Amino acid sequence: MRLIVIMALVIITTTLYKECINLNNILIIEDEEKISEILKAYLEKEGYSVYTTTKGLDAIKLFEKFEFNLVILDLMLPDISGEEVCSILRKISEVHIFMLTAKSTLEDRIEGLNLGADEYLVKPFSPRELTARVNALFRRININKSETMVYDNGDLEINYDKRLVYVRGIEISLTPNEFDILQILSSNGGKVFTREHLIERIMGIDFQGFDRTIDVHIKNIRKKIELDSRNPKYIITVTRIGYKFGGD
Repeated sequence: MRLIVIMALVIITTTLYKECINLNNILIIEDEEKISEILKAYLEKEGYSVYTTTKGLDAIKLFEKFEFNLVILDLMLPDISGEEVCSILRKISEVHIFMLTAKSTLEDRIEGLNLGADEYLVKPFSPRELTARVNALFRRININKSETMVYDNGDLEINYDKRLVYVRGIEISLTPNEFDILQILSSNGGKVFTREHLIERIMGIDFQGFDRTIDVHIKNIRKKIELDSRNPKYIITVTRIGYKFGGD
């Protein structure tokens, strides 16, 4: 009897562990519990496993304990700022980060993206809109492309399946959106993509942000992979249209 109980506990523990690893886990860091509860209800209805906390330090502890695919992060927290949380998470992970804030100026949005956020949502927003963006994100990241592309005799290497980028043999850290942009451009040869097309492919057709979001990401990608970001070789600007990939 004791052996049966032990075996049952092992099975339950293993199942819970697999769920933590395999489910699309989302961490909501929001100091307004009512907003957090509403978002949790919407996302759980879509089948996501959702964890919530009101404090940044507690969020970091949760992040170290479980594997999350997305963090929805409010900037106004009672202990440490959302910007600090974003910086800490970005140093240890490439998890997708959606920022929630009442700050709506262009400068605020650019600062958020430069900190490592993948999306920037201004309050008030519709829970349905956020849910649609989350669904679009997971549709995108669940599509794997098992292929590695090497350019300029190994100066740039992109592993689509493992989502890794190497520049002259050194692994470079890209945010999820930065990698997605690089993947789309590099996997389509010299095809030119407009900003609108990239936004639709990366962030979903319902994205309501500003059209220069792509420019901010492109600037950051160039800093990371180009020898001279002011004279880019890989991410080429096509005047008045958009961007294309120029690697050989």
